[in-house]
Amino acid sequence: MGIYPINYGFVSGVIGGDGEEQDVYIISKHAIVPLEIFEGMLIAVIRRKNDNEDKWIVTSEDEFLSKKEIFEKTWFLEQYFDSVIELL
Repeated sequence: MGIYPINYGFVSGVIGGDGEEQDVYIISKHAIVPLEIFEGMLIAVIRRKNDNEDKWIVTSEDEFLSKKEIFEKTWFLEQYFDSVIELL
């Protein structure tokens, strides 16, 4: 099992494009240690053009992230995909 530099998990009960629970990156100054549960706000979606699933970006309600910040935080995994970031 690899170690991710940010929290990465899933939204229980929401099915993503791959038929599994929806994957989510949690990017927050309040979530710097590994988490089991996080309640936040969906602020963006990474749409993968060469894959059948999108990745959700969630943060704390009092935080704002730019596309650049999201790109930098998720690059470790998203570098392998042709994707775009859509802010909500």
